[in-house]
Amino acid sequence: MTRGVPAVQGTARDPFFDNAKLLAIVLVVVGHAWQPLKDSHAMWAAYLFVYMFHMPVFILISGYFSRSFAFRPNQVKRLITGVAVPYAVFETAYTLYGNAVDGRSNDLSLLSPWYLTWFLAALFVWRLTAPLWRVMRADVAVGLAVVIALVGAAGEPGPVLNLDRVLQFLPFFVIGLVMRPEHWELLRSRPVRIAAVPAMAGAAAMAYWVKGRMTAEWVFHSRGWSELHVAWPVGAAMTLAMTACSLVLVAAFLAWVPRHDTWFTPLGAGTLCAYLLHGFFIRTAAWENWFDAAFWHTPLGQVVVTALGVGLALALTSPPVRRLLRPVMEPRLEWAFRNREPAVAGGLPSGRPPVPEERRHAESVAS
Repeated sequence: MTRGVPAVQGTARDPFFDNAKLLAIVLVVVGHAWQPLKDSHAMWAAYLFVYMFHMPVFILISGYFSRSFAFRPNQVKRLITGVAVPYAVFETAYTLYGNAVDGRSNDLSLLSPWYLTWFLAALFVWRLTAPLWRVMRADVAVGLAVVIALVGAAGEPGPVLNLDRVLQFLPFFVIGLVMRPEHWELLRSRPVRIAAVPAMAGAAAMAYWVKGRMTAEWVFHSRGWSELHVAWPVGAAMTLAMTACSLVLVAAFLAWVPRHDTWFTPLGAGTLCAYLLHGFFIRTAAWENWFDAAFWHTPLGQVVVTALGVGLALALTSPPVRRLLRPVMEPRLEWAFRNREPAVAGGLPSGRPPVPEERRHAESVAS
């Protein structure tokens, strides 16, 4: 759910990234809609399949558009208003809503993300570390991130800021940070696009085969090896295998994302709204037992649920919804900040010319 601020005057947003974000958020919403239907073998396999790569797509793109983060005042301000404030608002809203509708007794705590909000907390932490990764060689940075992910999976970081996911998803963010424009061009090459088809098909078949042989918890990256009841050799192998498989599927997915403007390209700017809002609809349906009706567990019912999920995602990314929620998603908060230097596109360190993607998207933030 990365979102870019309006492009610098004279430049344009790259439709590829908006297309990728829109298609990925559709998978996120549909995946959550499928969750109550996992008693079906096919639904369980589809659920596992999309969870292998939909969040890694967002995280990798978030890393790519964090390359220019260098703690400039306008960048820190954007991080606070575009990530920290929406996190505080929606973490509070989801907690209170769950308590009211589902009879929960969760305490208000910004240190323990609940449900969807973990991603904003993780992004805040990841972006703060971006300058550290940028000074390293690319191979060293990625290797260290993988080691940290293994350490996070081996230990028990605890619920604070959902550190399990912060650490285990870190490699995708760092890989995005070290990517260059030519890497994105490589994804559109004919050999990669051809290879993407059997890769996706093979992963879908494997997802169907592994039901009953592994738990879907492996792709959530929210639990350690002890919670998954495996010893370290198996845990390390599974963590590395899941990370590698996710990277392959991310590349395969991105290889087929349209590079040109489409009818849904403008909706790619509203993925933050869809990400943060759709949970209210999905959780309400689950809490009110709407999925208990036998129809939803039939093939036709599953198709209808999928269509409703796609429709919900498109509706929540629409311009009217974005305008309505702009005070929460993009609060100005000028009263809270000192009048410092004027915003610079991308907040680039002095002496380094902006690359095209940074000019187009400036300060891109993920949801």
